Amino acid sequence: MYNLNSPLVCEGIVGDGCGGGRIFTIDDGCLVAYDPFTKQKMVLEEGIKGAKKLTKQGCIVTVECEDAVLQFDLQNYK
Repeated sequence: MYNLNSPLVCEGIVGDGCGGGRIFTIDDGCLVAYDPFTKQKMVLEEGIKGAKKLTKQGCIVTVECEDAVLQFDLQNYK
């Protein structure tokens, strides 16, 4: 379903803070979290432009864009 080798996809490691086990991706300018267990998708942020790379460490998802680096703290999402 998701190509984990893509620079715009990353997987949350269970036990590594928020979002463990979920897959995060940039899809049509949106930061999306996908839960493979419940099969639910949740749009976390919209309007992301020029995304080049997506990474996650702990509760922080970082999106490296052409003109900026955006960070999203998953603790702020329900």
